[in-house]
Amino acid sequence: MAPTLVSAAVGALLAAALLGGAFDRRTVAVVVAAALVPSLDAAASLVVPGATNALLHAVWAPLLVGAAVYWDASLRPASALRDRFGRRGVRVAWVALASLVVAGIGSALFAGEGAALLYPLEDARYVVRGRLVFSTQEGVVQTFLALCGDGSGVLPLRTAGGAVADPVASWVNPDGRPGLDPAADREFRFVDGGWQLVVAAAAAATLAVRFRRGGEATDAPEVPR
Repeated sequence: MAPTLVSAAVGALLAAALLGGAFDRRTVAVVVAAALVPSLDAAASLVVPGATNALLHAVWAPLLVGAAVYWDASLRPASALRDRFGRRGVRVAWVALASLVVAGIGSALFAGEGAALLYPLEDARYVVRGRLVFSTQEGVVQTFLALCGDGSGVLPLRTAGGAVADPVASWVNPDGRPGLDPAADREFRFVDGGWQLVVAAAAAATLAVRFRRGGEATDAPEVPR
């Protein structure tokens, strides 16, 4: 799984970019917390086989949350989110959902050991790897969208083993298998490479600037219904 600090940093960048007038310390905390929710499945792996990068990295939770927010904000005659928190509440909900998907699940799918997107219906852990280059002989070469399907999963993406057969290690559960071993060597990874350090530093600098400037202007007053 991607380092927790990296997921938090990506969530912070999304908060700074997307919250707009809703940007403040409380809403940033909500968005960053949403980015960290998927990493909680590492704790569940102590009792649920293969839960790391699977239980909370599957597509079902984002789909359900997205459907609930859309129904409440767009289809209901009276929105509970809007009535209680105003338009900023709806905006924060969508940004938090984006943070969960991009920073939480996406960090494992694109830069980690992969995510079991269809768990528990399917055990396969998917990864997205590729490159985009311009060759003077071959022209533009990209492999991100190459539907290679070289794994055992039903989706046309590469797979990196199975959630249960090849469990992902974490600082909570070093071997990824059910059971707690107090004597196991645990490493809390802050960053695994230079680019991750750059992302974390960029997030810290961006938040510092935004908070120093007091964020953007608040949203315009709501139009009475």
